[in-house]
Amino acid sequence: MADRNKFSEHERPPINDSMMTRESWKIFQIMAEFVEGFERLARIKPSVSVFGSARTPPDHPWYQLGEDISRALSDAGFSVVSGGGPGIMEAANKGAFAGKSPSIGLNIQLPHEQSGNGYQDIGLNFRHFFSRKVMFVKYASAYVVLPGGFGTLDELAEILTLVQTGKTRRIPIILVHSEFWQGLIDWFRNTLVAQGTINPEDMDLFHVIDEPGQVVDAIFDHYEQRGFEPSKEEREILLDL
Repeated sequence: MADRNKFSEHERPPINDSMMTRESWKIFQIMAEFVEGFERLARIKPSVSVFGSARTPPDHPWYQLGEDISRALSDAGFSVVSGGGPGIMEAANKGAFAGKSPSIGLNIQLPHEQSGNGYQDIGLNFRHFFSRKVMFVKYASAYVVLPGGFGTLDELAEILTLVQTGKTRRIPIILVHSEFWQGLIDWFRNTLVAQGTINPEDMDLFHVIDEPGQVVDAIFDHYEQRGFEPSKEEREILLDL
C-alpha cells in the first residue's frame, strides 16, 4: 500500500519564496512589540492587570464594578493595565484615568470587535496575542478578572498555569463577582481536582471577591510582609518568562 504521508517529487507543494521571506522578517515586528512593551511598562510599577468582557455595555452593573475597582486601585497607587478595548476593558481604563495613577491600554488589532478606548494615559498597539499576553504578566503585581468570554478565560488560564508551574512569581489572582464564577469554580473542584488533573492546593491560587475595596485590601495583604518589588530569585524567573 502506498504511503499516503509522503509526497513524490512532483506532488510536493511549491515553496513560495515571497511568503517565506515575509515569515522570516516577521520576527523583527515581533521583536519591536516586545522591546516597546518592556521599555514603556517597566516604568509603571506597581501595576494591576484587569480583564473582562469587551461586550459589556456602559449601563451594565459589571461595567460600573470594573470602573469602581480600577478607580480604587488607581487611587491606592496602582497603575491599571487593561486590554484597551470597549466593555469592561474601557471601564477599567476609565476608572484608572479618573484616579491618581496611570491608565494603560494594551490594544490588539482584530478583524472585528476591538477598538481602542479614550481613557488611556499610555496606549500600546499589538498585532500578536502572544507578545501582548507577556506584557500583561511581566510587570503585574496582581490580576483582577471580571466576567468575560473566551479572551478573559484565556488570560485567566494563562496566569494560573504560569503560577502553578513556577514560570512566574506568585501574585494575587482575583475573580470578581462570585455568582458569575461559581459554576467554573465548582467544575474545577468537582472535575479537575476529582480527576487528578490539578492538585487540591491549586484551588488556593485565586480568590473570589465581590467588593471593590476588598480587591485592594487583598492585594495589600498579599504584599504586606514582602513589598511589591520582585525578589532576586523572582527577577530571574521573570527574565525567562
